[in-house]
Formats: sequence, C-alpha cells, structure tokens
Amino acid sequence: MFITFEGIEGSGKSTQIARLVPVLRKKGFACVVTREPGATRIGKKIRHILLDSGHDVMVATTELLLYQADRAQHIHEVIEPALKADKVVISDRFSDATTVYQGYARGLDLNWIERLNDMVVGGLKPDLTLILDLPVELGLRRAWERIENQAGALREDRFEKETLAFHEKVRQGYLALAGLEPERFRIIDASGDPDPIHENIVEVVTRVLHTEQS
Repeated sequence: MFITFEGIEGSGKSTQIARLVPVLRKKGFACVVTREPGATRIGKKIRHILLDSGHDVMVATTELLLYQADRAQHIHEVIEPALKADKVVISDRFSDATTVYQGYARGLDLNWIERLNDMVVGGLKPDLTLILDLPVELGLRRAWERIENQAGALREDRFEKETLAFHEKVRQGYLALAGLEPERFRIIDASGDPDPIHENIVEVVTRVLHTEQS
C-alpha cells in the first residue's frame, strides 16, 4: 500500500509520520518511510538545489523539472521495489505537491503538469493521501521555528521565504485536489496539539489498511 502525506510548510508531516510508523509496525505492517525531494543519492543533490534559498533566481519551469527528476529516481530506487515486496510505503510528499506548488501556486499550466506527472509516475498513484491542513500563518510560524533549530550550513528555507499569498494558494490547491478525489484524500486538522492529530491519523490509516486486506 502506498500512503502519502501532504500539506503546507509547517503542517507537521515529518513529525506525524515518525509517530505513525512505530504504531503500524507493532500491528505487523512492514513499512518503508521516504520523502520528496531527497530520498536517493541523486535526489539529495537535487534537494539541496531546490530548497536552498540562495537559489532565488530559479524559474518555475526549472523547479518543476527538478522535482520530476527527483521523483523518477525515487520511484525507481525506493517506491517500486518496496511495493513489490508488499511493504507499506509512506512518503512525505509525492506528485500532488508538484501539482499544487508548481501549478496552483506558481501558475504553470495544470494540464502540462499532469502530463509530466503521468510520464514520470507511470500510473503509480497513492492509495491514501493525508492532507495536514492548518492556517498559513500558523504553519509558517512552526516552519521557521524548525528552521532556526536546524543543524548544518544549509538552510532549507527557499519556500518558507515565499509570500503569504503563495502559501495560501498552496493550501487552497490541496483542498481543491481533495475535492476532486474524495475517495483518496483525507483532510486532517493539523492546527491543534500533536497527540489528537496522531490519534486521528492512526484511526484513518489503520481503517484503510484493514479495508485493503479484507
């Protein structure tokens, strides 16, 4: 089964994935945790290019194609082998992020992005996508707190430096996608304390996993 987490900056995806996986493993599910960009050796180099705020001259088309290059390698090296081994793959972002960030927020043609996505993923689509939703101002405040505590020389803050209007377009883009595919998406209120958010996620994911098994 293929599960993805999506959401604006600071929505808590990484935190909630880290809390979910031990629960699933205790229930007997073999899990592979991954992310975009940066899940492979090549992807890590692409991630540095994409998220470094020093690359502020990057145009939207370059950004789009770098994400697609990362995704092609990610699918080949990580996702497809794990799915073939009957493991639960949990990814922090996938192709929906490209549709939202480069399409809804950057303004690139959505039909063109869809064609590129189809070319890269080859029919692969998440079985379940959780959108961690919260107000933009709250998400960015959390994101900047995380960035200020980051170790290392590289600050992954290129997207956090975008305008509030940009991030609002991202949020609304995710909600629009959820409306188009309600059978795949689940919207999780991520504005509160982590514990009830975690409990909500566990309930949703385990219910879907058991449905898939039956």
